Amino acid sequence: MFGRGGRGTRRTKRDAEYPPQHGSPVSTGGGSPMPVGPPVPADCAVRLEAVAKAYGRGSSAVHALRGIDLVIPRATFTAVMGPSGSGKSTFLHCAAGLDRPDAGRVLLGADDLTAMKENQLTRLRRTRLGFVFQAFNLLPSLTVEKNVLLPLRLAGQRPERGRAAEVLAMVGLDRHTRRRPAQLSGGQQQRVAIARALVTRPDVLFADEPTGALDTTTAAEVLALLRRAVDDTGATVVMVTHDPVAASYADRVVFLAEGNLAGELYRPTPEAIAARMVDLSQGNTRQRQAA
Repeated sequence: MFGRGGRGTRRTKRDAEYPPQHGSPVSTGGGSPMPVGPPVPADCAVRLEAVAKAYGRGSSAVHALRGIDLVIPRATFTAVMGPSGSGKSTFLHCAAGLDRPDAGRVLLGADDLTAMKENQLTRLRRTRLGFVFQAFNLLPSLTVEKNVLLPLRLAGQRPERGRAAEVLAMVGLDRHTRRRPAQLSGGQQQRVAIARALVTRPDVLFADEPTGALDTTTAAEVLALLRRAVDDTGATVVMVTHDPVAASYADRVVFLAEGNLAGELYRPTPEAIAARMVDLSQGNTRQRQAA
């Protein structure tokens, strides 16, 4: 049910439809700069335009993101990787409307998150975004079913038990609806968290190190679930991870280094991802030594 062989060939088609995007402008010799690469696809789930974020001020400021331009198409699985301090978590927080960039824009579909007030962002996160974190963040006093239905309640929507049953069946836990989190394994709890993230049919599911607390076998099951959510239901998944094997489940891996985009890989393999990460880490070391 959860084997990696079930990923199928749809990724190849998706790669053909959405070649790598390049945000750096190229001078046309006098006129306005012309973007490199194909135009932004019409079915864009998330778009970052010149997004910058720094913490602190003056010479001690830490520039977490330095003018990121990136398009994430709908119904795709994107992994975000980079060395420690590369800006991965800040990228996710800004893309998901959890933090505001200092400059640039973040768009969810056609909606500009950076122009919204905090109460508008809260409503949007409750209805159009799903989140899965390394810590499962389940409420221990609630049953599995009630944990899954919680986003609907918070959004002021009618809690549909049929919808809870549907997403729990998707993650293989439809027989555990009345159990509480303490009665489940770590892998089962993360699968409940995925069901909870999918229950509102979000535009985008953001996952931050979703397998960081799991053993290898259980991690593979969770990653296969995310893969199936894209392939079978048309979900859009954006996952931050440090694990090349986890990232290989994605359609595309986006690399960050020192707050900048540092390349992309399509149809990634663990070996290719690991090699790119070694190059980035060595590059960071050389920069620090030169400074």
